[in-house]
Amino acid sequence: MIIDAHQHFWYFDPVRDSWITDDMAVIRRDFLPADLEPVLTENGVDGCVAVQASQSEEETMFLVNMAQSYDIVKGVVGWVDLQAPTLYDRLEFFSNYEEIKGFRHVAQAEPDDFLARPDVIQGIRQLAAFDLTYDILIYPTQLKAAMQLVRSVPEVNFVIDHIAKPYIKKQEISKWSNFMTEIAKHKNVSCKLSGMVTEADWHNWSKKDFFPYLDVMFEQFGPDRLLFGSDWPVCLVAANYTQVKNIVEDYLMPWGEDVREKVMGANAQEFYGLV
Repeated sequence: MIIDAHQHFWYFDPVRDSWITDDMAVIRRDFLPADLEPVLTENGVDGCVAVQASQSEEETMFLVNMAQSYDIVKGVVGWVDLQAPTLYDRLEFFSNYEEIKGFRHVAQAEPDDFLARPDVIQGIRQLAAFDLTYDILIYPTQLKAAMQLVRSVPEVNFVIDHIAKPYIKKQEISKWSNFMTEIAKHKNVSCKLSGMVTEADWHNWSKKDFFPYLDVMFEQFGPDRLLFGSDWPVCLVAANYTQVKNIVEDYLMPWGEDVREKVMGANAQEFYGLV
């Protein structure tokens, strides 16, 4: 089974979705499971994990509704206020929905120390009581705080989205690589091979641009802690779905079928507890 571990749905709202700038015109519209379904079928993908794109509980329930309505949506990574005094009660409420597998906050939009703040760490720690995961969305400058988080909360399973968004366009790798080497030592941390094309030159990238970064991922995390994700529809600003999938599959070719099955689906099923 092939699982896309990272994609989004939305009814486009120019105010709420102001992060979708004019140069991203191709995604300034609605994207729903009905749009994704034929794309997954065409690419031989069996299902996906829908990840929050805006910071509200309404977003979480919108994604739950999508998962309840479409078989392709196998799980949801929602949003909840991790710093709220009522967090435990909210998690108790959300635990009634088997579609919810974990939560995420758009930490990349926060100060670099956000994930290391005591109240944030304490909030994320509460996910363990409900067997929920946490997606880490950051830039390389925030890896230091992320490292403090995963060290402080060994009881929660983490996955780093978009390989922590290294500066692929600038071909910068060493500082990012050093941090990823350290964070990979924590066995409760996995990583999504996603979101890479949007960190490259949107109009002039080649597969070889990504392979040095994928080398680091496989050397440090190994094939058991890596998950394929498309980051559809955001990826469309730089590549179509097939191109994104082919980057990872082409890299995996020398690794053999066993590794391909893990990275392209089995690891996501295990990490998120997908049925």
